[in-house]
Amino acid sequence: MALKRRNLLLFLGASAATVALSSCLPSSRRVSNSSAQAGSQGSSLSFKPVKGPIPLTTDGAVLTKQVEDYSRYEVIDDLVLPEGFTYEVIGAWGDKIGDSRFGYNNDYLSFVETGTNEGWLTINFEYISGGTWMQTYPKVIGKSLPFEEVKAAATEGKINAFALPEGDRLKSQIQAISREALVDLGLGAIAIRQTTDGAWTRTNSSSDRRITGISGLVDNRYLKATGPATAVFRKSQGQGYIDGLGDRIIGTFANCAGGTTPWGTVLSAEENFQDQVPEPVYADGTSFAPKTSPFVINNENIGGLGNVFGLAGNKYGWMVEVDPANPNDYGTKHTWLGRFRHEAVAFKAVVGKPLAVYSGCDRRGGHIYKFVSQGRVKDLKDKANSSLMSEGMLYAAIFEPNGTGRWIALAPKTPVNPVLPSTVEGNLVTLPQRPEGGSFEIKTDAEAIKFKQQYPTLNDLYEGSPIEKQGAILIDAHYAANAAGATTTARPEDTVLAADGSLYIAFTSGSPGSDGGPDKRVFQGSKGKSPWEYGWIVRLQEDGGDPAAMTFRWASFAMGGEPAEGGAGFSNPDNLEFDGNGNLWMVTDMSTSKHNQAVSSRIDGEGKPLEQTDIQGIFGNNSIWCIPTSGSNAGNAYLFGIGPMECETTGPFFSPDQRTLFLAVQHPGENSGIRKDKALQMRKFIIKTTDGKEFEQERQVPLGSNWPGKGANDPPKPAVVAIRRLDSKAISIT
Repeated sequence: MALKRRNLLLFLGASAATVALSSCLPSSRRVSNSSAQAGSQGSSLSFKPVKGPIPLTTDGAVLTKQVEDYSRYEVIDDLVLPEGFTYEVIGAWGDKIGDSRFGYNNDYLSFVETGTNEGWLTINFEYISGGTWMQTYPKVIGKSLPFEEVKAAATEGKINAFALPEGDRLKSQIQAISREALVDLGLGAIAIRQTTDGAWTRTNSSSDRRITGISGLVDNRYLKATGPATAVFRKSQGQGYIDGLGDRIIGTFANCAGGTTPWGTVLSAEENFQDQVPEPVYADGTSFAPKTSPFVINNENIGGLGNVFGLAGNKYGWMVEVDPANPNDYGTKHTWLGRFRHEAVAFKAVVGKPLAVYSGCDRRGGHIYKFVSQGRVKDLKDKANSSLMSEGMLYAAIFEPNGTGRWIALAPKTPVNPVLPSTVEGNLVTLPQRPEGGSFEIKTDAEAIKFKQQYPTLNDLYEGSPIEKQGAILIDAHYAANAAGATTTARPEDTVLAADGSLYIAFTSGSPGSDGGPDKRVFQGSKGKSPWEYGWIVRLQEDGGDPAAMTFRWASFAMGGEPAEGGAGFSNPDNLEFDGNGNLWMVTDMSTSKHNQAVSSRIDGEGKPLEQTDIQGIFGNNSIWCIPTSGSNAGNAYLFGIGPMECETTGPFFSPDQRTLFLAVQHPGENSGIRKDKALQMRKFIIKTTDGKEFEQERQVPLGSNWPGKGANDPPKPAVVAIRRLDSKAISIT
């Protein structure tokens, strides 16, 4: 449905600043449900939206026919696109790249043009889906690994392989598994070009290369680092574990979202690094020992991949920059951008101004951050701009419920003023633990006040010389930001800059969890409901448009959820991308376990309505949406595509001519693995029409995936595709 002004104000609160809202949306945005439905197929829409599993007011369905049209629905194990569109697979897991291979669970994509219809495609490889990876590895890679033998040897599925002696058989087996898994993580850069018939193909350049999770371990392709944390890396002794490599770093992994600079380099976000190495650090910034993150293996999961190699946890969780055009560049981690569970990065580069770099921490209760450089941008295309990320300051955001906000520095002199648990959904906040290191939980405001009295400034929480203290704060950025009072948010999964300089942020989920939760005064859904699982897209505008501004305004742009409940029809927004006409493209990130989960009733055994997380199955597979940001349809969400079974569509990126949308399809068949003999199941769902009438839907659901091969019993493989129109016109709403 069209998000009416009333619904937008619900997110800010009824008394929120109208000025902040009006700066985001034109007056023509305020349309009724009926006019939105009538206009959704207007001449400005360049594609006919695909039919999703629930009725939308933007899909052209007549209200009186929604029950009839949606009483049966068939889920397809393919990338479903609008009529007149096609896609080709550019690369899939196992394909050769340089002296390595195409990794697993491809995420962020970047296309840097080097000539007409040709350029470098940079690809993130985030993680392995343990069960499906083990099931399909022999068939795809063509060799075997000792999975079952190691499983049998693991006590409760865990082994501290680091402590095993060199030459030990079990250690060698774990090294083999961990090495292959880490090869499937990291980054890849491949040269591609578009043929005369419009299809994209690889040129197999000699400069194609991989940067893996073990680069440097055996090939001297170490990653570099800049900024204050290098002073901690270079320590020869400290409170915790030191790997002895100084500021050299072995590999990169957990590479999720990212961003492309105006000067043609690519930044990759290390997100869930805590699955492979220890996240906790001591007050001096040194890491907890490898034994605290043991190797893990069971039927569904493989983790703790850094354990057997003794990787130092404080060297992961950073933003990694790479120049795809430089075959000798294996990555630089810029520590001024902070260490946390990065997902996303956006650049505000204005000639004559400092460079601003935005990022979010994708965890429940994670923060929004901004780095501001000490130096100034002189030439947008000059690759020397990368050096601006070597000196400056990292800030964390405070969002006020009235639509204003400010930035606080993560510096030693910054006062400690902890987030109050009473303001957080779930009443849980984590703070730096002293003197033991790591973190601890508080659940009452009294505990927060006591902590503030004990540690007046961040300087009192960290140890070392001035540069080492600053490095330790950056290494421990999430917990330092909690201590300083930065707003806990709703899983920020992407940040993207609009042409007018405003920042759009995808907040994926408003539910709390074991890491914390969002500020319940800020992150509210329809009618002020909190928690709101389905997420939001928020617009942030720096005061005066200045990259170095310390204050900003913000407002909700679009909200997830069912149309009947005030939502735009999607659930859990993730990666964002603008096309050349200023339309916002978005892909969703629903948990795989929720995909097409049957909802035979919306009432539990006690007669109470089910929680939002219990009815997410109605939204089907993860999907691709286009949302105009101006004109009469601004804020309306149009369903452009639906991903294969149990996948996440990620990394949307437009070619400069706007005729191609590059897209990553991540973890098809993640939970069910190979779809065997085209198996399927019929499931029941209680669906709502756009005006709230409930009805029963029978849904045909494939069990597992055979994508992208699509043949019976083909193994599911993560892959990158190029989407284009058959008539070769631009993919856009004008």
